[in-house]
Amino acid sequence: MKPTLVILAAGMGSRYGGLKQIDGFGPNGEAIIEYSVFDAIRAGFGKVVFVVRESIEEAFKAHFGSKFEGKIDVEYVYQELDNIPAGLSVPAERTKPWGTGHAVLVAKDAVKTPFAVINADDFYGRDAFETVATELSATTNEAKTYYLLGYEVQKTLSDFGSVSRGVCSVDNNGNLADIVERTKIYKDGGKIVYDENGSIHELAPEQPVSMNFMAFTPSAFTYYEAYFNEFIKTNVDNPKAEFYMPTVLNTLISKGEAEVKVLSTTAQWFGVTYKEDKEDAVAKLNQLIADGEYPSKLW
Repeated sequence: MKPTLVILAAGMGSRYGGLKQIDGFGPNGEAIIEYSVFDAIRAGFGKVVFVVRESIEEAFKAHFGSKFEGKIDVEYVYQELDNIPAGLSVPAERTKPWGTGHAVLVAKDAVKTPFAVINADDFYGRDAFETVATELSATTNEAKTYYLLGYEVQKTLSDFGSVSRGVCSVDNNGNLADIVERTKIYKDGGKIVYDENGSIHELAPEQPVSMNFMAFTPSAFTYYEAYFNEFIKTNVDNPKAEFYMPTVLNTLISKGEAEVKVLSTTAQWFGVTYKEDKEDAVAKLNQLIADGEYPSKLW
């Protein structure tokens, strides 16, 4: 039973200034998504589910459709504002999706095997996909052990502004104890700090953080649905409230409903939060190609 890869691609790219999900970074205009799919295929994944907004589906199909055809099964699902429980309505001032947890939930009907979740605009590296695929290929749809891939915070920062990261606490058994979303992490001289309501706190360079590379079995959808229903009833009138994947993990752990193993990887992570990040991402991809990690032409 081959695992499925769910790619969260419904973001609006407000800080980047455009639809970065299909922006070209490789030597032949390859988007970062293409390197993720390439890595997933060679790691043994059997299907990709793109979570998009309906308004950008055609752009995705035009850009990627022929490249993936015959190489891996592909399905599209929509993350829209009105995809909420019956009896509730979306406030007029709400403009952005309901968050990463909601994005995973809308993929429910398209996922039939253990699955991994990643961001569309993050580069995770070959070892990351192989590490997660090994765990998922050995589990069952009913299992309630899930996974989070942890990266050192020092390897996940931008030189052009603050970033949001899920800061992880790990117990002696390698299980996630909790994860806290820090929305303003940045370099301050030789230190790494985060700003919480104007109060500055330091992080160790090796502190594990989540880059939204998580893995589950289909059993997790029961929890995603229950927790989102609770969230939306409380927050439907809040135009900025978001239902994050870390929220799901923390609730699972606090209720003792599942355990989350924190996996490590030797892979190099990089992302494109800001337009200025692109030059660095292109240079890193070119270096990986020069090192023989990827062919100069993926497809």
